[in-house]
Amino acid sequence: MMLDNLAVPLRALRLLAVDFPHLPAPDVDVSPIYPESLRLSFHGTSGDSLAAFEQWRTALRIAPDTVDCRTQSDGRTRVLKADGLFAGAVIVLAAYADEPAADRALTGQAGGVR
Repeated sequence: MMLDNLAVPLRALRLLAVDFPHLPAPDVDVSPIYPESLRLSFHGTSGDSLAAFEQWRTALRIAPDTVDCRTQSDGRTRVLKADGLFAGAVIVLAAYADEPAADRALTGQAGGVR
């Protein structure tokens, strides 16, 4: 595959940088496996990464009811995912945040509590 095959997501990334320079910087992933997609992900504390996800979701006009919310790592990590279209590319948003211990205790997933 040639770099030219990634023109759609790379063009979208360039436009995102111009249109939304004030938004938090994501981890960016462009892959020849999904040549029409641009993945923007956020990792960190619950407040930081989830807030960044929400800012980008709002800016890209991705409907809130399309957000998939799950946990992984035995309930220790909250994961938000959503996707939308921007400049012809599929934009995949993802956020990974530590699940607060108090929330895990309520769901029976804190260390030793079942």
